[in-house]
Amino acid sequence: MSSFFMFLTFYVTATAFPLYVGDHLSGNAQQMGLVITIYVVGGVLIRPFSGFWVDRFGKKKIALIGLGIFLLACISYFGAKGIVLFLMIRFLHGMSYAVASTATSTIAASLIPNDRKGEGMGYYSMFMSIAMVIGPAFGLLLWQDKNGTLLLSVITVIAFLSLLFVLPVKDQDASVKPKPTAAKSSFSLREIFELKALPISIVGFVLAFSYSPIAGFIAPFANEIHQSKVASTFFIVFAVMIVVFRPLVGKIFDKFNEHVLFYPGFILFGFGLLLLSQSHTGSMVLLSGAFMGIGYGALFPCIQALAMKLSPIHRTGAANGTFFLLFDLGYGAGSYVMGLISSHSNYRTMFAAAGIVALAAILVYYLIHHKRQSSVKMIRKNAFRKLT
Repeated sequence: MSSFFMFLTFYVTATAFPLYVGDHLSGNAQQMGLVITIYVVGGVLIRPFSGFWVDRFGKKKIALIGLGIFLLACISYFGAKGIVLFLMIRFLHGMSYAVASTATSTIAASLIPNDRKGEGMGYYSMFMSIAMVIGPAFGLLLWQDKNGTLLLSVITVIAFLSLLFVLPVKDQDASVKPKPTAAKSSFSLREIFELKALPISIVGFVLAFSYSPIAGFIAPFANEIHQSKVASTFFIVFAVMIVVFRPLVGKIFDKFNEHVLFYPGFILFGFGLLLLSQSHTGSMVLLSGAFMGIGYGALFPCIQALAMKLSPIHRTGAANGTFFLLFDLGYGAGSYVMGLISSHSNYRTMFAAAGIVALAAILVYYLIHHKRQSSVKMIRKNAFRKLT
């Protein structure tokens, strides 16, 4: 619930704040776009350190600090009468979001038994999907009357609920403390990045890269093909497919190896993007959303769960930070590149390019994870034979 309200705040502000800046702060189109960009930049810059802090100082402590600053940022918007101050607060808001989301997801992972990690993280991330559906529509509803005080009051209440729900969570830090070492006092890149989580996090980067044009370009694409009413329904279908299949996905991940989910997941997601690029009717757009929802719903929680599963238990914070950093970078880079493609061609070409990237992720996954894991298993098997 804490995570749900945090992500709900993100999606409400992502939809309503550009409009707020344009209407209340007399911002231009570039400044309206900066509302999202500056938030993401703040998150990307602090994300590597957030995992380090979680492992060093404790999951719940960092979650409380992150969510506390998250709440203060929401309150501070009331005093932001100029665009520069508003963007400064937005930058701080993005940083607090990165810290809090890393800590809360690490707490969730620590509470889930290892043999049900896929299922548990699936349920946890499902609430992100629910927030993704409710948030944009709620944000537009709040801005219907262009009442800035109402908008800021509601996001402040939501942020407060996020902080409130993390308070009763039991802290598991005592059971996962690493053994003290002489090098523990030194700070290095190895402290903030978890190398064992890096290969699968690169797969997450590619997934985010191919996913990036969906949120920003579905609405204008729907207008272009004269199906403007289908844009909001697309996200509902997308999220419903995630929610419906999420319990099954988690159980498959825990019972079988991850390859059973990753290959079909990328095929479905890539096919959905290619189908979207060729859509001429509302029903085709919604069908593509269904395919993408099933594929994305299988991939995102499994990549996150695998990043933590492959890492030492006392490094889950760094593993989470590594995963989210690569995912954020993929989303940011993808938004820029796909925007360039659409500006030099059209939306169809852009979605087709995103589909090709998603299908190419199959090769990336095989080379940097599947093949590597098979080699490690073979080495261990041969070593066991020699010993016996």
